[in-house]
Amino acid sequence: MLAIELPEEIDRRLERLARMTGRSKADYVREALNEYIGDLEDAAEAEERLKDIRTGRSRTYTLEEVERDLGLAD
Repeated sequence: MLAIELPEEIDRRLERLARMTGRSKADYVREALNEYIGDLEDAAEAEERLKDIRTGRSRTYTLEEVERDLGLAD
């Protein structure tokens, strides 16, 4: 369980949306957090991959290399 205090304006907007749609405020907060955390996880993963590339632990491939390796080259 997590209890948070929202700024008044956000709480009003959330309350209005919940009334308009018949969903709970908690539903919207869970959905928003899930989406936001997913975005943060994607960004962190991208940063890790970029570090790997910059340090030589990983490499990039051109489109031509990928097409050739997959037998898709013309």
